[in-house]
Amino acid sequence: MPIPSPEELRLLRIRAGLTQAELAERAGVSQSLIARIESGKVNPRVSTLVRIYQALEEFMEEELTACEVMSSPVVYVLPSASLLEVARLMWEKGFSQLPVLDEEGSENLGTVFDDDVLRAFIRENARASMLTAADVMSDPLPIVSCSTKVRSVARMLGRGLPAVLVEDEMKIVGIITKSDIAKLLLYAKPRQ
Repeated sequence: MPIPSPEELRLLRIRAGLTQAELAERAGVSQSLIARIESGKVNPRVSTLVRIYQALEEFMEEELTACEVMSSPVVYVLPSASLLEVARLMWEKGFSQLPVLDEEGSENLGTVFDDDVLRAFIRENARASMLTAADVMSDPLPIVSCSTKVRSVARMLGRGLPAVLVEDEMKIVGIITKSDIAKLLLYAKPRQ
């Protein structure tokens, strides 16, 4: 676990939408200690910083939903996309998987993983350039609802899934990867 600086703790608290008093209560410390830490007037024990950080992390995991942390819009390919187009898009965007959706972006047909592309190029050699996403795709990524708590998504990804799609009103509206969960605390949206 990273040890946050006092300034990082202040920014994380603000992004989480917590007051100093609310964070203090969750971490089991006084509000004045939080204020002194954030202002740099006190150098707390590492164990205290860790306890405050864990309280922030738990709050954000409990409260945030899939729609609040997803990447949107979803970059996807159609089943008819050429394997070369898929490989180019993956390389340009730095993605290790791409969902394969229908024209409306609402039906989850499959997933093309970087391993699928690699195997196709090895197995098919010159013919690989004539293949489509539909020819090489794997099973679809799981779908969660927009209101699914981030803690549930994190558990799913912790079991080996690389990503999940997020659905709202019968339409795929976002994707959450392991990377999105990893950067959750640093880039969480402030609460209204």
